[in-house]
Amino acid sequence: MKHVVLAAAGHVDHGKTALVRALTGVDTDTLPEEKRRGLSIETGFAPLDLADGVQISLADVPGHARLIPHMLAGVCGADGFLLVIAADEGVMPQTAEHLDLLTILGIKRGIIALTKTDRVDGETLDRRREEIARWAAARGLSGMPICPVSAVTGRGLDGLRAALAALAEAVQPRETGLPFRLWVDRVFSIPGQGTVVTGTAAQGRAAVGETLCFYPGGTPARVRSIQRHGQPCETLWAGMRGGLNLA
Repeated sequence: MKHVVLAAAGHVDHGKTALVRALTGVDTDTLPEEKRRGLSIETGFAPLDLADGVQISLADVPGHARLIPHMLAGVCGADGFLLVIAADEGVMPQTAEHLDLLTILGIKRGIIALTKTDRVDGETLDRRREEIARWAAARGLSGMPICPVSAVTGRGLDGLRAALAALAEAVQPRETGLPFRLWVDRVFSIPGQGTVVTGTAAQGRAAVGETLCFYPGGTPARVRSIQRHGQPCETLWAGMRGGLNLA
């Protein structure tokens, strides 16, 4: 199976989490504070299984201006992006900021999802698509797919899945024969289990029972268990999202 990580980025309240839920069935907002405020605080992850043995890990990153450090942690190691722009508002400050940050990090392959199309009429939607196409072209991203969708009605979701499959197909497989390296984006403790790190495997493989090292510093840590999208597994390969319980 081919594994690809894509960052779902964009301005706050443009429907990233709703779109990820519509595509995968997974609600990535799990914190009580996220539920109360109706916005993402931590990056959430959801698997999207496509045809031909391809699985995309969608990283739903926070869109609020004050949460840029969380956004940066979530997109590190991504193979591409899904830039979410609401049809009723168009390009907003964090739309541009997120795209700039993705570009700086070298993540330049992506798709634009034009969300909330159920809130606008056909004329407004056409005008918004033209505006966004010109905006993307001005940033050197001419020809990037723009997929009108609605997480409410389901409009355009099949077309978006097809575009995501094409994007995943274009991603070069990561090197699995090199020493294991994980971009760590979160560290926390679970009572009775200890330290857990989550991130994207940049290269190589790690298995339960092996000893890894934290860098900088070189502190050793044994892999007690591994999970991928909430399911236990024995090995984490390059290109996968995962969590490692370390001793």
